[in-house]
Amino acid sequence: MSFFGRGSRNQRTFRPKKSAPSGNKGMQLKRHIDATLGSGNLREAVRLPIGEDLNEWLAVNTVDFFNQVNILYGTLMEFCTPATCPTMSAGPSYEYRWADGAKIKRPIEVSAPKYVEYLMDWVEAQLDEETIFPQKLGAPFPPNFRDVVKTIFKRLFRVYAHIYHSHFQEFRLIDRAELAPLNELIEPIILGY
Repeated sequence: MSFFGRGSRNQRTFRPKKSAPSGNKGMQLKRHIDATLGSGNLREAVRLPIGEDLNEWLAVNTVDFFNQVNILYGTLMEFCTPATCPTMSAGPSYEYRWADGAKIKRPIEVSAPKYVEYLMDWVEAQLDEETIFPQKLGAPFPPNFRDVVKTIFKRLFRVYAHIYHSHFQEFRLIDRAELAPLNELIEPIILGY
């Protein structure tokens, strides 16, 4: 079983949430995130707590972001299929191809669900790799840790971009009147579809 609470890697894209073991620094930082995120002050929610290690903070937030994307994508997996989403894209101008640098060295075109599957497997492997995400308190992070985190966040953000561009109108759960406060931002995007 991995540090983050997952056993088998042979699941499809949706995975159980990862978490840090209770009683460690990661769990304390996770509680801080949970306490500040709902406060309404986004700057405070993402600010490094005083006296905390930046890499520890980034590690906890990376796991949290992975979990959030995983849960969100899991809610629409049945609608995001190779037939409905034959390429991983975010609108007509952005297509994402998959390469992990190990198994798949050259970027390949894949369906959105296949891209997300590859991505979740890859991110999970990064999170489970102790030389990248140390599991022992005080263990050093690698010199390229922030670069790894940037790549993880960039790739996970692509899933949000795909969901927004390909599935935003899927259920029509928000009345247009409710979108009024963000109309200047949303209207040009909606008109494109």
